[in-house]
Amino acid sequence: MSKRIAEVSRDTLETRIRARVNLDGQGRGQFSTGVPFLEHMLDQVARHGVMDLEIDAEGDLHIDAHHTVEDIGITLGQAMAKALGDRKGIRRYGHAYVPLDEALSRVVVDFSGRPGLEYHVDYPRARIGEFDVDLFGEFFQGFVNHAAVTLHIDNLRGQNAHHVAETVFKAFGRALRMAAEADPRIPGATPSTKGSL
Repeated sequence: MSKRIAEVSRDTLETRIRARVNLDGQGRGQFSTGVPFLEHMLDQVARHGVMDLEIDAEGDLHIDAHHTVEDIGITLGQAMAKALGDRKGIRRYGHAYVPLDEALSRVVVDFSGRPGLEYHVDYPRARIGEFDVDLFGEFFQGFVNHAAVTLHIDNLRGQNAHHVAETVFKAFGRALRMAAEADPRIPGATPSTKGSL
């Protein structure tokens, strides 16, 4: 399998984003987004997905974080799709359950080539510090639309909003890692009866 590294830039009137992904990295994250709690969550994806992520973002944060968070999801999704290439030889499906104290979340991903999101997370409160938790839904919707993946996210329990968010992003990273792994039983083959993803 060739090196699975991609970099994508997105420039709009609202944001300027650069995302770099190395699917076979060491779990390193480097972020400069102006949205600290999102950076904390993206670091979970890098570490638990054992992929290297770099994201630089400048957005209209004087309004709010909506455009920046959504566009980071979009750009990361584009970089993920580019790094995966033709998706031959990968496991395709990945899943993870991750606990953190009282919180437990499940994430299931399919690198299907079709965007779809089922997002079922009820946070105990609307904000974590300065971060509006509604924006996580926007992040994941942007990601699936541009990575062309099917993604199911379910928080099964949790009373602490920070713990809930962290279990979601850790499980997201681990599910991506599993789905993107090379499957030694089908080297170079497309994991689909259609012959393409």
